[in-house]
Amino acid sequence: MHAGTEARSSGSRLVAGVPKARAPCNGDSPDPSFTDNKQRPIHRWVPWVAGFSTEFVQDTFDRYLPNKSAALVLDPFCGVGTTLVEAIRCGHDAIGFEINPYAALAARTKCEAAAISPLKLHKFIREFEEHMQAAGSAGDSLSAPEHFRSRIPFFGPRAQPKVLKALSFIKQLGAPPIKDLFSLAFGSVMVSLSNYSYEPSLSSRPAVGKATQDDAPVTESIISKLSAMESDVAWFRKQLDAFPRHPVGRVISDNFFNAGHHLGPGAVDLIVTSPPYLNNYHYVRNTRPQLFWLGLVQRPSDLKQLELQNFGKYWQTVRDRETILLEFEEPTLQRLLAQIRAVGLERGCYGGAGWANYAASYFNDSNRFCQVASQLLKPGGRAVVVVGNSILQGVEIRVDSILAELGSRQGLTVESIQILRDQRVGASIVSSSVRQGTKTSAKLYESAVVLRRLA
Repeated sequence: MHAGTEARSSGSRLVAGVPKARAPCNGDSPDPSFTDNKQRPIHRWVPWVAGFSTEFVQDTFDRYLPNKSAALVLDPFCGVGTTLVEAIRCGHDAIGFEINPYAALAARTKCEAAAISPLKLHKFIREFEEHMQAAGSAGDSLSAPEHFRSRIPFFGPRAQPKVLKALSFIKQLGAPPIKDLFSLAFGSVMVSLSNYSYEPSLSSRPAVGKATQDDAPVTESIISKLSAMESDVAWFRKQLDAFPRHPVGRVISDNFFNAGHHLGPGAVDLIVTSPPYLNNYHYVRNTRPQLFWLGLVQRPSDLKQLELQNFGKYWQTVRDRETILLEFEEPTLQRLLAQIRAVGLERGCYGGAGWANYAASYFNDSNRFCQVASQLLKPGGRAVVVVGNSILQGVEIRVDSILAELGSRQGLTVESIQILRDQRVGASIVSSSVRQGTKTSAKLYESAVVLRRLA
């Protein structure tokens, strides 16, 4: 998903020469960033640096599913599930693919929320409060994850026993969805209780000028989150009771490239998604605390497998490899890759060679994405794909134009490329010491590429 920490657009405009899609009723496409979701029921459960706004998803449904009372909506990179939740709220069935176990937990828990009894949840919250207030340490049987490492102690010495006590309660809960909900409540607040912080990447508090925390309000923070969840569960159930049949949301913990094992050809009415951007934001690294402390991974090798499955890979996983070539012919992109590869030859993989490998891997996966999407869409079905341009070693790559070209090669018609935000702040990534190349006047922007399957 796209980086949600970036600045809002100063307005929408359409790329010259591309057919204009039907304008939304307010005249502009809503800002797609996740920021406003932090205050919205269900969506507020998990802070996420990348994700869609509910307004953007709803506007997309209004445009492309205006007369459909029940459609199948797919998000191939569903993250924490914004698209899936909004699809369910509109009465559509939804399927999401997500390889990050923590993000998949969040998406699955949200989709399951309407199946939870608010009264039963209230009872468990009270039991959790009593468990945390009881004398003695019920977390003595637990310890910090054996293979989890951090530069400084992750939790303060007075906070960690309370964390382990909370986890001991969660561990003895039964099957999902209640256990999932408690796990997500813990995962969503744990970094705020620790000696680390999101800025937006995970950093130690001292590294960003903050003091360490010997203690933290563990019980209060988790109960506050659970209470909000209790209220949202009741709200969500009421929303879905308006439908004669409750729509179903399904999260598949698998790579989207394996979608053919889970879905038949021509099964999907609408794809709404945003693949990881070409900015090397390391989703696995930034969810490492949740992955280890919730037992979603056990060893560093588990993280490595997640990194290797990531769409486009990470720069760190491909920079040292021999030259990675494109798996298809695209002269403009090949010229850009050659330009990047020629920068900073003396720096080896830290110069253009490593970044060219990264970009080639990204577009090889983009081509595969278009191929699979074309197979899954119904005739007349659309894929709305939000992407951002990138600047590697001072060279701008217009990802939207390249994605549109790749889609057309896979039998998809390009309906439009619409600029959603023409001012996107990404200096913390683009201007980092390993990313700098020649100076460029290019600006970061964000756009929606609309692809349609005709037959």
